[in-house]
Amino acid sequence: MKFLGVDFGWKSQPSGLCSLALVHKKLQIIDIDHQELIEDILAWIDEWIPPGKSGIIAVDAPTLIPNVTGSRLPDRLTHKYFGRYHAGCYPANRNLPFAERTIKFGLELEARGFAHAPTIKPRKLGRYQIEVFPHTAIIHFFNLQRILKYKKGPIKERLQELLKLYNYITGILPSLEPALNIQSSSIVKKLGLFSIDFFFSSPTSTELKIVEDKLDSLICAYVAAYWWYWGKDRNLILGDASTGYIISPNRLSN
Repeated sequence: MKFLGVDFGWKSQPSGLCSLALVHKKLQIIDIDHQELIEDILAWIDEWIPPGKSGIIAVDAPTLIPNVTGSRLPDRLTHKYFGRYHAGCYPANRNLPFAERTIKFGLELEARGFAHAPTIKPRKLGRYQIEVFPHTAIIHFFNLQRILKYKKGPIKERLQELLKLYNYITGILPSLEPALNIQSSSIVKKLGLFSIDFFFSSPTSTELKIVEDKLDSLICAYVAAYWWYWGKDRNLILGDASTGYIISPNRLSN
């Protein structure tokens, strides 16, 4: 079973991509990439989950947008349940500039046999896609009281928040079930472009954004695995197939 995370560029910006595989009951990082064109993203997906093979793709983007104006039910529910953590998501409707691109991407996945899975039978092989939101997953997986603010602000502050995310990923996800089998050195190598010294350097905004996209895609891929492995027993389903939906893990106890 493969688990792909797509931190999708809502407009025309590049997307972070991560592929995990469940091997001997542990998740292995197979690939981490960064692509801009939808055609290249789909080619990457086809490489890691060829036609007829099982896998689930978690996309950080609204691929189901039934409403013409306003915001979707799942968007409002993130504010209800995660607003206190500053983790409410951006509203989506069909009149917004990004809608055509994100909807098209979901339809391209459907055409490849990846059915939307706002409900799922745990550990059943198949081809699925889900919408996820990294901020809510980060809050619950790592028992935080606010989001890690690595997306906006001065580069130095964003870099320190991104280092926290890196440390949470390498320090906590290997202890969960399914465990992410990872060594710090291997994640650095697969993320590419930098070493651990990157976090103590002076990267450009562009370099920082690439690392951010890749780490977000890793969170997305892990949420895909967690949803497939546990289903609704350990996850929240915000919305449904008719309103749009977001899958997010339940908060973990210490």
